[in-house]
Amino acid sequence: MSENGKIKCPSFCDVHVHFREPGYSYKETILTGSKAAAAGGYTCVCTMPNLNPVPDSPENLGIQLDIIRRDAVIDVRPYASITAGRKGMQVVDVAALKGKAVAFSDDGSGVQDASVMRKAMETIAGHGCILAAHCEDNRLLHGGYIHDGRYARAHGHRGICSESEWGQIERDLELARETGCAYHVCHISTKESVELIRRAKDRGVNVSCETGPHYLLLTEDDLLEEGRFKMNPPLRSRSDRDALIEGLKDGTIDMIATDHAPHSAEEKSRGLEGSAMGITGLETAFPVLYTGLVRTGIISLDKLVELMAVAPRKRFKLPVSEEDYTEIDLSEPFRIDSGSFVSKGHSTPFDGMEVYGRVLRTVYGGKTVYSL
Repeated sequence: MSENGKIKCPSFCDVHVHFREPGYSYKETILTGSKAAAAGGYTCVCTMPNLNPVPDSPENLGIQLDIIRRDAVIDVRPYASITAGRKGMQVVDVAALKGKAVAFSDDGSGVQDASVMRKAMETIAGHGCILAAHCEDNRLLHGGYIHDGRYARAHGHRGICSESEWGQIERDLELARETGCAYHVCHISTKESVELIRRAKDRGVNVSCETGPHYLLLTEDDLLEEGRFKMNPPLRSRSDRDALIEGLKDGTIDMIATDHAPHSAEEKSRGLEGSAMGITGLETAFPVLYTGLVRTGIISLDKLVELMAVAPRKRFKLPVSEEDYTEIDLSEPFRIDSGSFVSKGHSTPFDGMEVYGRVLRTVYGGKTVYSL
């Protein structure tokens, strides 16, 4: 840290964001999403494929790429879907998409059929690409929408069990071992997921994973009857959170990704049961993590920068440049104000939280793309 409490560090990279365009631009656009990313200190993000049309062909992906070329203020790299229409049935033409997409994912839903996932891994491995999996077993959901734990039982909510996540991870890790696929697990939230991935790494499986700021800092004990606390996976138990932190510290968890998932105010106004799943995350990620993990002595500032800037680029083979950097004030506290977000989405469980680590300036390719 410099004498005045300001630092310059590599700009951040988020491999899991939703910019909603094409198809749902009332929630977010490439322009507003990329500006929000710049405001959060990011110069590279990877956009998920739950769009309309789904980027399952060069033609459909090309629609998004045209918008990116026109509107993005930072480096935006789209995923292609694993299966046609994200329906989990037919693997896409990986050869036709691999040079245009950063990786392959059906994010928003898990691939339910193991034989389809095996074929996807074999094909994607054959082209030297990464498969990024949203792991969720639909058979175990039972209409749940928050963690199946103490809060759900006390307040009469339907819960999402942990096995709906880790059971599919367990299946996929064995498939990844057998196929040699470069496998990345999205937004892990349970202690079982951490342990399964830890063991797989010990066995030499080519696996990486991410978790989100909210899973590291919040638990079901923080829930309120408000849509801003609803996301998928849900906020889990304290023991899950503790296991995620241990996974960060021992290297099991490779990176932090926000799963930035903006919705309209109306869609997030229906309480825990009725609201859409997903929160806005790009503009809050560094300050909440710096405040909650670094200032408390859980991890070092260098480790946080590695998790947010270095490791994502390394795993996904994204460019590194000294002309991409972020300037941050670590010394002056401020309160998160969702009303001031650049993003179209304003729903965050961190609203009103006093934090440190305000982004002052973000530089991409030597050009200032955000300045406070």
